[in-house]
Amino acid sequence: MIQAIGLTSNARKGSPPAVDDVSFDAHPGRVTALLGAPGAGKTTTVRLMLELQSGRGITYFRGRPLHRLTHPVREVGVLLGDVPGHPARSVRGHLRMLCAAAGVPVRRADEVLENVGLVSLRDQRLGTLSRGMDRRLGLACALLADPHTLLLDGPTDGLSTRESAWMHGLLRAHAGLGGTVLFTTGDPREAARAADHVVTLAEGRTVADQEVADFARTRLRPRVAVRSPHAARLGVLLAKEARNARRTVEVVPEGGNHLSVYGSTCADVGETAFRHHILVHQIADEVGDEGPVATRPLPPGGSPDTRGSHAPVTPRTTRNDATAATVQAQAAAATAQTQTTATGAQPDAPVPNPPARTPAPPSIKAPASTPTSTPAPTPSTFVPLVDTTVRPTAPRSGTPDPSGHASRAAQPRPAAASPLPPPITARPARSPLRPVRYELHRATGIATGYLTVALVLAVSALLSVLLARVGHTSQPRLLAAWPRELPLPPAALGAGLLGAFAFGDEFRHPALAADRGTVPRRLGLLAAKLLVSAATAVLMAVLVVGCGAALLHLVYGPEVTRVPADWASLAASWFTLVVACACAGVLASGVFRSTAAGLAAVVAVPIVIVPFVQEALAGPSVRTAAGLPSRLRDLALLHWPFGAERFIAAGARLIAQPVGGAMTLSITALLCAYLLTGLRPRAR
Repeated sequence: MIQAIGLTSNARKGSPPAVDDVSFDAHPGRVTALLGAPGAGKTTTVRLMLELQSGRGITYFRGRPLHRLTHPVREVGVLLGDVPGHPARSVRGHLRMLCAAAGVPVRRADEVLENVGLVSLRDQRLGTLSRGMDRRLGLACALLADPHTLLLDGPTDGLSTRESAWMHGLLRAHAGLGGTVLFTTGDPREAARAADHVVTLAEGRTVADQEVADFARTRLRPRVAVRSPHAARLGVLLAKEARNARRTVEVVPEGGNHLSVYGSTCADVGETAFRHHILVHQIADEVGDEGPVATRPLPPGGSPDTRGSHAPVTPRTTRNDATAATVQAQAAAATAQTQTTATGAQPDAPVPNPPARTPAPPSIKAPASTPTSTPAPTPSTFVPLVDTTVRPTAPRSGTPDPSGHASRAAQPRPAAASPLPPPITARPARSPLRPVRYELHRATGIATGYLTVALVLAVSALLSVLLARVGHTSQPRLLAAWPRELPLPPAALGAGLLGAFAFGDEFRHPALAADRGTVPRRLGLLAAKLLVSAATAVLMAVLVVGCGAALLHLVYGPEVTRVPADWASLAASWFTLVVACACAGVLASGVFRSTAAGLAAVVAVPIVIVPFVQEALAGPSVRTAAGLPSRLRDLALLHWPFGAERFIAAGARLIAQPVGGAMTLSITALLCAYLLTGLRPRAR
């Protein structure tokens, strides 16, 4: 069950809030529609419910707010627009990646593909899907963790009638299994056709909360739509025949050659046009929209602060209903004046003024004809053509009903500590439940990583051959394909680029989050991305050296591929360099939310930071770190196992070099910035 209480968005400068005190319930086993015209606040309401936008209010999903749920994806399935996945990823690969994030077995991806009818398109790329297939994939993503609640914003926008019917059928099936379904729409006919309960929004406020039968009776009216070049003449004839037959028919010109006939049928209108030889281009049964109801203004002397209560609503007067409302208001004023005189009130007592007569739109009204001797109906016996009475929204618990009627029974709500709803803080999405598996699916699901590694291998092999041909290059640089003119070898740049893709793709195609600004930046996901990027960088470094050595041995012979004596320290330095570049790319793209910024941070290390470190270390030194291994040995009570002090000393010497020091300084600064930007919203 969904319980939304007092949802209010933050007001912008000089404008009221887009959503103001919206409250409603969505019950399990039923489909609830959130109806409103464009700009009524439907999407803002959904974002407030999902805590994607700051504001006030609270939403309970089966008695608990979203941020209190242990695994939100297993409780609430969300569909907000198109699927935010990488266009080069396959449908099946995208779902398997989300299976790792939700902590469900990968076979669940094939099950939901079968449920939504996408088995034949499982190898299709996301960028090639049509709109209807994309919505099916979005619904599959929402159903992946088998949630109890489905929350969908405009699921049928832009879909054909057939696709919309399929979508509503699947939502109805989910509700039939005991789930809760809430979707937004701007079409009242769709709401009446697909929902069990309809909540209507207008200008950011709840104006109606009705069962679908009451909604269809008060909001929708059947009509016959006619298009004819002689629409005016046909309208006059229809009104005349209805008057002679003592039937109530309303003919409303819709402009041009269009007519809307209320109270008649296609057969009657067609027979009238046929008898009078009137050409008709189109005739069809339709459902006319009466428009959203409006809230009643505050009574004189009433308090302007009505937060937490729902004012009674009145129907919007349209066409002949405007005249009916005027007659009823005049009758009420006359009755009040008569009662005041009968009770002996003072002559100068204020009497409510009758409202000014509201002219009805131009329409041809054909009331039932009566004999001349029959008196005209009095206002007290006036019966409107359609019952447009809208029941006021039931007040929430703890809120008095302004209309004085008994409120319907509702489930008790948690007691509020203050009269104002609690604030809503936009929170980032949760980290994947299986982050390493998720990152592996993300990295291997598209061809970008494979192409990057292939390009690095090709460039490195070519550079090694050219450097060996020119000569004057040391063997370590020859195997690493690192000319002195380049700030970094191609392998280090490739590792930094792969690391930058780790978070850059998350912000560009946020598959984990419903909104681009809520990409998770938790430490678990960061550790998984650093681990996978480091492993990829080490693998690429081994391939670069191996492929370069094999090619040099093939072209120039074995003399250029001899193993150096200090190969262990050189290998450690080589692996440390590429791993550091990969980690710098991951951290920079996570801090600056861009792949380009991540790669720029890697390139900036040898170009900007290394000269700065060299200049800082270029001055005279009066002390050295000689004897560091022995001091490290004396620092511990026991001896370091396996000669670990030698490795620590080697690491210290590596950091003491300009490139190593600059890389260490860069990674430390990026890690601190990542932790600061990631923990600051949680501290707020």
